[in-house]
Amino acid sequence: MTIVFFGTPEFAVLPLKILLNSEHEVLAVVTQPDRESGRGKRIKSCPVKLVAQSAGLQIFQPRKVRDAGFIDELKTLNPSAIVVAAYGQILPPEIICLPKFGCVNIHASLLPEYRGAAPINWALINGEDKTGITTMQMDEGMDTGPVLLKEEVRISPEDSSGSLSRKLSETGAGLLLPTLEGLENGSLNPDPQKGEPSYAPILKKTDGFIQWSKSAKDIYNFIRGVNPWPGAYGFIEGKRIKIIKAGELDGDGEPGLIDSVTKNELYVGAGRGRLSILEVQPSGKPVMTIKAFLQGRRLKQGMRFDLKND
Repeated sequence: MTIVFFGTPEFAVLPLKILLNSEHEVLAVVTQPDRESGRGKRIKSCPVKLVAQSAGLQIFQPRKVRDAGFIDELKTLNPSAIVVAAYGQILPPEIICLPKFGCVNIHASLLPEYRGAAPINWALINGEDKTGITTMQMDEGMDTGPVLLKEEVRISPEDSSGSLSRKLSETGAGLLLPTLEGLENGSLNPDPQKGEPSYAPILKKTDGFIQWSKSAKDIYNFIRGVNPWPGAYGFIEGKRIKIIKAGELDGDGEPGLIDSVTKNELYVGAGRGRLSILEVQPSGKPVMTIKAFLQGRRLKQGMRFDLKND
């Protein structure tokens, strides 16, 4: 097949590399525009663009994928299939209907569960013990197209959205070539989605604020689900602290209240149960263990994390 690949973050890198090492021809890569990053606001290219540059591929970075000039460029390329992996924009009907074998999306859930932009995050936030990859033939809806292939992936209690994304990227890369082969030789018939859908809306930076009134289990899952982005955070004495890793504890505690602090441990109450804070990142500092963080910090029993993100 001749293929145009749409993708942006690290999740999409392995599927692209699989295509580049296959018999298929990648005509071009479409990815999001370069953006400012960090305190210095340096222009940064996304992971997919860097791989495409190394491979000498033609690269498109339209600000709006619906742009008529860009769609004309795609028509000129005339790909037999388009592969999409976490691209970041919704494709219009003019693109979806363009290739002979359609647009194949690598979606990080077992559809119709977790349709939307953040399926990995929400599977963890909701405490799921499994998720998976679905390759699907795209239609005009939000992840509503018929299923091509599925593979389940177990979620470890130690998984964060970062580690689970890497697992799912590997699984998606492994399903991609069988999906394209099945479409090409006619052995794979798209199957309409079955079951009740659930949704995974995009997360904003402010969505990382920890709601201490929730149970310790829910907060533990939330911290995993938003690590590394947008990152779980709280405020104590006006200082913002990102919480990277925590563990559940038994016992009663008041939401956000520090009920135990030593040189090595920080226990915080929740709506039900308590949390042991294990790794943190103070504002402007690197990630550190709680032991390193507590050195020189005047945190005391009875102090409280803010309950509102004012």
